[in-house]
Amino acid sequence: MSAPPSGPVWGVLLAAGESRRMGRPKQLAPLWGETLVRRAALALAGGGFGGLLAVVPPGEVGEQVRGALRGLPYAFAVNPDPARGLAGSFRVAGAALPPGLAAAHFALADMPLVSPGVHARLLSAFRQTGAPLVLAEYGEAGGGEAVRAPPHLLRADLLAALPGLPDADHGPRALLRQHAGQAVTLRFPAALLADVDTPDDLARLAGEGEGRG
Repeated sequence: MSAPPSGPVWGVLLAAGESRRMGRPKQLAPLWGETLVRRAALALAGGGFGGLLAVVPPGEVGEQVRGALRGLPYAFAVNPDPARGLAGSFRVAGAALPPGLAAAHFALADMPLVSPGVHARLLSAFRQTGAPLVLAEYGEAGGGEAVRAPPHLLRADLLAALPGLPDADHGPRALLRQHAGQAVTLRFPAALLADVDTPDDLARLAGEGEGRG
C-alpha cells in the first residue's frame, strides 16, 4: 500500500433517493424516535471525519431533509434529478467536495443500523494503509459468504472519476471493480446490513427495537 495521504477525509451522506418503493420520502420516515436521515447523519458525524456533506433532493423534500439535519455540521449539495439514480448523487458529491482531501467516505441514509464505530473503523483503516478503497462487507464472523455494501471510502485520486459515472451504474460499481485488487475490506455483522426500502422493512425494524447497531 502507498503512504496514507495526510489531508482531511470528508463523510458524505447520500440522501436524495426517490423512495419509489416506500411511497413517501423514506429519508423522513420515523424510526426509534428519529427520522432515518437524521439517524444516519448522526452516525456518520460520529465517525471522526474532517467535514460532512449531505446530498439532498430538490424542492420541498430537500428542504425537509435539511430541516431534519438542523443543528448538525453538514454542508449540503442538491441532486437536481434523483430519478437518474444513485450515480447522480455520487456525481453531485464529487463536484461539491472541496479540494485538498485525502479521501471521501460515502454512506446511505437508509441503513439505520450502521453505527459511528463502523464509519470510524473504515476511516482508521484508510489512515493506516492509504488504500485507494476501503470497503465494508456484511456477513457472519469466521468467513463464508458476505455482501459488500456501503459505506465505501474512496481515496482522493479516485474521486476524479465520479463526474463520469453513467446513470446505469448503481453508484461507483465499475470503479470499485477496477480497483478491487487494492481494496481493504472490513467485515461487519450481517445484521447491520438492514436497509429500508418498503413500509414492511420499516415496520420490521421498528418491531425489533433499537438495541442492534
